[in-house]
Amino acid sequence: MLSVLMNMKKIILDLAVTLDGFIEGPNGEVDWCIMDEDMDFAGFMSGIDTIFYGRVSYDAWGNYQPETSADPVEKQLWNDIHSKQKFVFSSQTRADEHATFIPSDVAQRVSEIKAQGGKDIWLYGGASLIRSFIQLGLIDIYRISVHPVALGSGKPLFENLKDRVQLNLIRTNTFKSGVVQLIYEQK
Repeated sequence: MLSVLMNMKKIILDLAVTLDGFIEGPNGEVDWCIMDEDMDFAGFMSGIDTIFYGRVSYDAWGNYQPETSADPVEKQLWNDIHSKQKFVFSSQTRADEHATFIPSDVAQRVSEIKAQGGKDIWLYGGASLIRSFIQLGLIDIYRISVHPVALGSGKPLFENLKDRVQLNLIRTNTFKSGVVQLIYEQK
């Protein structure tokens, strides 16, 4: 049993937030989000083999293709993202050759996916899926990048919590842009 737990995938919420705790502006905008070269997003991507999406996020980003004029780094980023196994948590199921849709039994299905072994899982979002995973205690690692901007309103990361979320800080990273990344594990 112990060896199974040690080989189990971890669910990592890797997310940008504003200094005042929002993951999106009031109109869904994320134009404040900074991608620094020194953030080593490629290193993060190399440690995952699965991405969890909500349906709205999947429809917006799950098959996104950058413009042909995009720089090679952006194109490589999207190639890396699209090379991962994708699961979409939604009451709307549909056939999709790029993703598996999961309409119910979230905790059970997540447990089954984690037990398959392999690399970790990126909980991409959106907001309602993240909220559900927080409420169900399914997130193993919170990798939160705090951006040096305050919006005043928008979609908060933590909203309507039923219980406190107890976390242990395991690492901090600071970047040249002023972004501070806080990495926590669930207690």
